[in-house]
Amino acid sequence: MSEPATNFVEAVPEAELRAEGRKLLAIDGRSVALFHHEGEIHAVDNRCPHMGFPLTEGTVEEGILTCHWHHARFELSCGSTFDPWADDVPSYPVEVRDGTVYVDPTPRRDDPPAVHWAERLEDGLEGNLRLVIAKSAIGLVDAGVAPETQVETGVLFGTRYREGGWGPGLTILTAMANVLPTLREEDRKRALYQGLVHVARDCADQPPKFDQEPFDARDLPFSRLKAWFRDTIEVRDADGAERCLRTAVAAGCSQAELAELLVAAATDHRYLDAGHAMDFVNKACEALDHVGWERADHVLPSLVRGLATAARSEERSSWRQPVDLAAMLAETFDRLDDLVAAGAGRTWTEPESFAETLLSDDPEAIVGALEGAIREGATIEELASSVALAAATRVARFSTSNEFSDWNTVHHTFTYANAVHRLSQRTNATELYRGVFDGAVNVYLDRFLNTPPAPLPGRGDADADPEALLSDLMETFDEEGEVNAAGALAAHYLDAGGDPAALRERLGEALLREDAGFHTYQALEAGFAQYDGRDDADEKRTLLVAVARYLAAHSPTRREREQTFTIAARLQRGERIYEGE
Repeated sequence: MSEPATNFVEAVPEAELRAEGRKLLAIDGRSVALFHHEGEIHAVDNRCPHMGFPLTEGTVEEGILTCHWHHARFELSCGSTFDPWADDVPSYPVEVRDGTVYVDPTPRRDDPPAVHWAERLEDGLEGNLRLVIAKSAIGLVDAGVAPETQVETGVLFGTRYREGGWGPGLTILTAMANVLPTLREEDRKRALYQGLVHVARDCADQPPKFDQEPFDARDLPFSRLKAWFRDTIEVRDADGAERCLRTAVAAGCSQAELAELLVAAATDHRYLDAGHAMDFVNKACEALDHVGWERADHVLPSLVRGLATAARSEERSSWRQPVDLAAMLAETFDRLDDLVAAGAGRTWTEPESFAETLLSDDPEAIVGALEGAIREGATIEELASSVALAAATRVARFSTSNEFSDWNTVHHTFTYANAVHRLSQRTNATELYRGVFDGAVNVYLDRFLNTPPAPLPGRGDADADPEALLSDLMETFDEEGEVNAAGALAAHYLDAGGDPAALRERLGEALLREDAGFHTYQALEAGFAQYDGRDDADEKRTLLVAVARYLAAHSPTRREREQTFTIAARLQRGERIYEGE
């Protein structure tokens, strides 16, 4: 008998295979389906790449192998699929020697895994194919591809194939990119998958965006471009605004200048689109931190249409009645340059009563405290940090007697305040002070959602078992209505000396296994971002209580996306899903 080539393994007598037509074999731990069809022998992985159903239970006609589970079809000789949602099935080289079939259990693949899965990720995004995206996200990480590469693919796809511009999907993807370092290795794959799935869903059936061109002039001063951009946003001229922004990018404006241009327009009117417009500006900038600011001409113009069409809160009755908050702020903003000038060179120390004032029911006192702080030298970043904590406290003390939809209200204020705070670390544009005031006014407007306020958890037993508390916390996310219990367990875990990194890791796990909505991703990421910027232990405790309560309020869900991810992960690991079960 002739010896087979190095990687080939003896499989089955050819006559036996010809008689039976197909054969299921276990070769080097792989489940291999052998077919004798039209005088030729073919070997493929027995697990359908779609959902793992045994292909030996399918049919073969005219060179096409069809899986009977979802009717995915494959070209038998090479494994290529007719149905993009199914992926190609791995095929294996075969040889016949002296009447015996040998199989090389190394899959045939023209491209290395990194290239293959990058191409499949594009296919998944284009077709809004959840399983393909999951397998691609896992495959790229396993191939050693940096997560930023997947983020870049998703960001460039989402900003090109969504006519409406930057939206929830891109925000979720960027938020998940931000929290990757806090997660377990397996959950990092989940985070990328979840973000990319939302980008694909946002872009499904959307036409591509067609770009405006920058002006030919490249020597226009930044001040002129900034004024033009604000003017065009003011009159809701998205095309003109895009040309101004693209010209600023082409002219080489700095990151700080581009951020200034955007936040000036985003604060010319009050609290645009319930805070989403500012959050989108911040997330687009953070996306560029991940994928490189050389992509600014591709990413930032996606913000323009949202800024131009955004609802303006001064047009809402809540900002006009019974107190004309918009007029109050307009008076302050008329004095803003003078307030900043008065505080130049001074160093502000936050008064002990400042946080209490921000959470009070007196808008004149709130605005007055902020004005006084600016006069005393408070920076945008300092005030934005204080307002963000006040907004987080509203979430941490949200009364569950409110309507469920009211969670969105306190959430919007918090994520808006977080965006202003994060942007204050990019630009010291005076206009961004207006974002601080907008956030503070919304903290005031949300006061009834803390009536009565849920108490912040009292101090827990310092000798309690942190691991038991963490386990109990995770169980609360499996039950409805465990909002207060979740907040208390998160707090008491910290009180017992539990590792905050472990708590954040588990909160991330709890989020990623759910069919979470847009706001839940935002809540976790904003809470983590604010946590990282603080030293005070009580403030950090309040932030993680807020995150835990918000997650518990929005859990459990059907967890359909997690089921898809689990199937993809098992397929990637080579596990049997149906065989022998």
